[in-house]
Amino acid sequence: MVIRLIVVLGVLTLAGCEKPLSLAQVCKKTPGFCNDLNKDNHCREQRSNTILQRYIEYKHPTDENKYQLLKEFESYNQCITLAAKIEHIKLKEKKTSRVEGKLTSIKEMTRLYQDTKSTNHPGLLYYHWSRNNDQRALTKFLALEHDERVTTSAEMQLFLASYYIKFDDDKTIDLLYKTLELNKAQQIPYPEVFTSLVSLFYKQQNYKHAYVFSKVAQMSGIENVDIFAVEQQLASSRKNLDSLDSLAQQTFQQIRAGKFVSPREF
Repeated sequence: MVIRLIVVLGVLTLAGCEKPLSLAQVCKKTPGFCNDLNKDNHCREQRSNTILQRYIEYKHPTDENKYQLLKEFESYNQCITLAAKIEHIKLKEKKTSRVEGKLTSIKEMTRLYQDTKSTNHPGLLYYHWSRNNDQRALTKFLALEHDERVTTSAEMQLFLASYYIKFDDDKTIDLLYKTLELNKAQQIPYPEVFTSLVSLFYKQQNYKHAYVFSKVAQMSGIENVDIFAVEQQLASSRKNLDSLDSLAQQTFQQIRAGKFVSPREF
């Protein structure tokens, strides 16, 4: 996404108070960060973000920069893995460079995991647990639940919700609401926030809430939300959907404006 690339560029500009560096300049300055990734136009955005973040992590190897690089490599890996399956009849070297990019991403993610085994960074701890089933990392992550780095981060609140959703519906809903409260203006929340809320409310037979967040999800451009079952439940009890549609629109606008407040009841 363009916004994400701008953020990466902004960090690159500020890191070490250096002069701004373009992607081309980074590749000229540190060609190794570019040459072991794919050479064609596939995964262009992910490749660019990864290269820029590689340079940032190289200049300032903090846990936060390692965490951001790990996320970029994971995103790049997911894209290039699909691209590597595409046969290019005339230019076989294009597929070869995609495979090389995939192998580089795996190698670099492994390096980052090894480098951060003793970390106390909440994001890295979550990744160590969710990707590598590191129970020690999970214990450390949960111990940081009330840490400011977790309570003020929409991403970390969602990570906590992904853990509690297995056995504590009400706490998960509170965490998902907190995620929406922390969502910044003009940003679209993680799709999992809406799909999880709809699923939990439907499970609790709270069909009004499930309907509202189904509609909010649709307004946010999320397509994999099944609203039909919720509508059927509401129709059978002859609920007026007009008022719920208005509430959904209001909720959507609050989230988009960064002004959502957890509701006590609808």
